[in-house]
Amino acid sequence: MPKKLYIQNGHIVDPSQNLDGPGDILVEDGTIVSVDVSSAKSRTKARPAPGEAHVFDAAGMYVVPGFIDMHVHLREPGFEHKETIETGTKAAVKGGFTSVCCMPNTSPVNDSHVVTGFILNRAAETAVCRVFPIGSITKGQRGEELAEIGCMHDAGCVGFSDDGKTVMNSLIMRRALEYAKAFGSILISHAEDSVLAEDGVMNEGSASAHFGLRGIPAAAEEVIVARDIILAQMTGGKVHIAHVSAKGSVELIRRAKKDGVNITAETCPHYFTLTDMAVAGFNTAARVNPPLRSDEDVAAMKAGLADGTIDAIATDHAPHHRDDKLVEFDKAMSGISGLETALALSLQLVRDGVLTMSQLIAAMSCAPARILGLPLGTLSAGAPADVTVFDPKPCWTVDSQQLISKGRNTPFHGMTVQGLPVMTIVGGNIAYSL
Repeated sequence: MPKKLYIQNGHIVDPSQNLDGPGDILVEDGTIVSVDVSSAKSRTKARPAPGEAHVFDAAGMYVVPGFIDMHVHLREPGFEHKETIETGTKAAVKGGFTSVCCMPNTSPVNDSHVVTGFILNRAAETAVCRVFPIGSITKGQRGEELAEIGCMHDAGCVGFSDDGKTVMNSLIMRRALEYAKAFGSILISHAEDSVLAEDGVMNEGSASAHFGLRGIPAAAEEVIVARDIILAQMTGGKVHIAHVSAKGSVELIRRAKKDGVNITAETCPHYFTLTDMAVAGFNTAARVNPPLRSDEDVAAMKAGLADGTIDAIATDHAPHHRDDKLVEFDKAMSGISGLETALALSLQLVRDGVLTMSQLIAAMSCAPARILGLPLGTLSAGAPADVTVFDPKPCWTVDSQQLISKGRNTPFHGMTVQGLPVMTIVGGNIAYSL
């Protein structure tokens, strides 16, 4: 890889510095050396490249801080037939992501510094982007006893979650918030009341009645969101609500933020793109947890992103082996392989006028870095050179068989989308180029 990289003539958008305009970036030895942004009127010709630099002409493209996905499932250790750290991070850089945070529902569960260390060691050996582990809140994700939060924090975990399961015991969740607060860390809540959800397989509503499938009410999410808001307010701990899907959850989070509760939230592209009607034909690719919901919920996700109630866009990348999906709908595993389609789906929010480009980049880069306390999500001089270059113009058709991820489980197969990552730079190294 070149020691010097000069990205020229791109449209630089960096919300962390309020930059939005044509400019150039110089990268050297893995660090951003300079960013030069000028107004379009004053920019009559390209500036000369520094000597010995590899030059990339980004004319017509956006140059932004590297995307950070704070919610992925890399499946290693234990489920390498679904995904590995190597294949998952290759899918990530193809999608424009320079960093991913991997959830702990592996086998064994990441509930100790030993498993955390294994993940980081494997990432050092095989990953092509940055990997930040999320540790389990409870031992074995059983919800009965706190895991080694302090030891995992010291070993490299940037947050804690029982994602895939809910910490149903409110006292344990309270203690976890207090404990994580002592380390300046965050709890990521999988908000779903497992009793209310019962054996549901899709959103409860007219669609579930039509298809004859057991539904999961939006209240199952909203009840736990409300509880965790109360506990965060009580303890002063920091809680982040994962994969928000319900309108009522957005309203609760909006109110909590106004009340000064230390809360942040994310949603995923499938929750602002698809409704529960996507399960038509018993399409198991559309089975996800929490489930796809109604038009009203989709509108609420967009409104929540627009007004900042929802801070971040994450993929909840959940790859599965084909056998996990080629079964009856109610027996299929939940999850969507989302890293490689996230940018194009999210760019639709800009084309539709829901978000500005700056708001979108903040949600996919700056906000995740801020929430997790990572020294990333910026193009400022001296920062690690994690940069994403993308072209918003190309249209392409999603083909599940062309995904790099081992998980080909996408409900977007056959959909025409717009926008492609062209280059993903991690620590000054070109990890992906189109």
